[in-house]
Amino acid sequence: MSKKPEKKEAAPSEATKEPAKPAAEAPKKEEAKPKPAAVAAPKAEKKAKKEEKGIHAMYKVEGDKVSRQRPTCERCGPGYFMADHHERYTCGHCGFTRYKRA
Repeated sequence: MSKKPEKKEAAPSEATKEPAKPAAEAPKKEEAKPKPAAVAAPKAEKKAKKEEKGIHAMYKVEGDKVSRQRPTCERCGPGYFMADHHERYTCGHCGFTRYKRA
């Protein structure tokens, strides 16, 4: 670990220094004004937590029949459901995309 040498500022020469201003010309400091007490804003209501979709959301049971809600991936096979987007289905496992027909 090497330390970099600190740069020393050169003192300005007497000719470049500005003459000292009299106290009357110095800018006046503003007096510190007391700040008003902060008003507590009402807390925003918490949003309802979404239910996480599990495997039960992938199937629909009607009587004795079970049907799949989403298609399975053509590359990965049964057990890998495709995500349902606006205009396409996408496999989260391999990335295969199948576009919906208009």
